[in-house]
Amino acid sequence: MGERNFCYKYPHPAVTADCVIFGFDGVSIKVLLIQRGIEPYKGMWAFPGGFMNIGETAEECARRELEEETGLKGVTVEQFYTFTDVNRDPRERVITVAHYALVRMSEVKGGDDAEAACWFSRDDIPALAFDHDRILRMAMSRLKERICFEPIGFELLPDVFTMTELQNLYEAILEVKFDRRNFYNKMLKLGILAEAEPRPEGASRRTPSRYRFNAEKYAELKQKGFRLEF
Repeated sequence: MGERNFCYKYPHPAVTADCVIFGFDGVSIKVLLIQRGIEPYKGMWAFPGGFMNIGETAEECARRELEEETGLKGVTVEQFYTFTDVNRDPRERVITVAHYALVRMSEVKGGDDAEAACWFSRDDIPALAFDHDRILRMAMSRLKERICFEPIGFELLPDVFTMTELQNLYEAILEVKFDRRNFYNKMLKLGILAEAEPRPEGASRRTPSRYRFNAEKYAELKQKGFRLEF
């Protein structure tokens, strides 16, 4: 039997993928944005993204657009929501599958439809195109939920870090301040941290210990999850 092609008589929407990429500079959460080089919303800032090709998945589209518009390669993205408001795009009926990722910050450069690409502090986000302000709020909400059930930090911190840097990360995401001793005790009890190097002989007690993540334990907790309460 020959191949059968079906053509539906009713109109159907276009599909895009958008990427919310989070970084951390040691003090604040950063968000990667691109400046649009085409209409609509030419000159405004938005998330990297674009229309899905007929032969690719939403995740493949997200990774391709991210690389084309910012230069970031090999980023593992995760779907978190599909936005379907009827009038969210002035061009036509467009559904977007939103993804997010946590990455160590690196240099980015605008390409393809993007005039520029830049990291912004969460508190300094400019007006965004389309419904990307809503997408950002949803992504931040998901990140705050995730941090209480999965270990976070391996993707954002350097290989070796201090407990203060880890605490700064958690405080930046959750927008709260923690008691230092309580935070240290909870992190050490998780078993995901290993002391990276012994304190130098003769070093002051004020010299902070430096840690690295235990990759095996980190992956184990990431898979089975936990409940972290402060």
